[in-house]
Amino acid sequence: MRVAFLGLGIMGRSMAVNLVKAGHEVSAWNRTPGKQVEGARSAATPAEAAREAEVVWMCVSDTKAVEQVLFGPDGVEPSLNQGMVIVDSSTISPSATRQFAERVRTRGVDYVDAPVTGSKIGAENATLIFIVGGDEAVIERLRPLFDAMGKQVFRMGETSKGQAAKLVMNLQIALIYEGFAEALTLATKLGVEAGTLLPLIQASMIRSGVVDYKAPFVLKRDFSPNFPLRLMHKDIHLALDAAREARVKLPGLETVEEVYDLASEEGYQDLDYAATLTLLEKWAGVEVKAGS
Repeated sequence: MRVAFLGLGIMGRSMAVNLVKAGHEVSAWNRTPGKQVEGARSAATPAEAAREAEVVWMCVSDTKAVEQVLFGPDGVEPSLNQGMVIVDSSTISPSATRQFAERVRTRGVDYVDAPVTGSKIGAENATLIFIVGGDEAVIERLRPLFDAMGKQVFRMGETSKGQAAKLVMNLQIALIYEGFAEALTLATKLGVEAGTLLPLIQASMIRSGVVDYKAPFVLKRDFSPNFPLRLMHKDIHLALDAAREARVKLPGLETVEEVYDLASEEGYQDLDYAATLTLLEKWAGVEVKAGS
């Protein structure tokens, strides 16, 4: 298939690479010049990348970035043709997604929201999980592209429902990890080493995929960004915004948001979101260690 891939960041570049490996014809664009994908044509603008594409696939930072890529100066809108499909693997506002979809449908273009979970490693290994909103027939047309980049596709319902499901997934990740970080901090303060506590956690009902994934990085004190704190912070804001629109109260997430606000003020925004642990350590006057 002819694919315009827009956004070559932590996730997007690997996704585009895997499309090329699968034999698709890829035209790639990135907001910051210099990033390229071997085997793909580099485009100077989103509009240029989208010309003659069957599918425009986006993976950019936030709602504003998606709007600019679609409708801003040099955006894809003038290059849209009837029968094209726009797919958004960014994590953005569900209500904005509905607005974007309505606008492009006037040009005969289908819109699918397909945010992902699986982090940097999943993107590199083509094992992403796609959380999708859109028409079933259109999603089926995209199956070869999903298969090139991931291992599972979950359709959540109509357009925007993929974004809604992604936000509630990240809500849980943020809360689960923060519980783990607080537990490690208190355990350390009370004299229980993390290396001793972790096997107990993993043998009990509180074991979670979040802990299994993050624990090795935490114990090595490796906070390099698999999922940057600034992006999780953005997703927390999106979830709280969606909750306000729906008149839902999320007291736990509101508290975690305060931790992220302070972590950002401390300059952790470009580290992995697991770095919130270091803020808790600072307050407690301890450092979590794996032990001898």
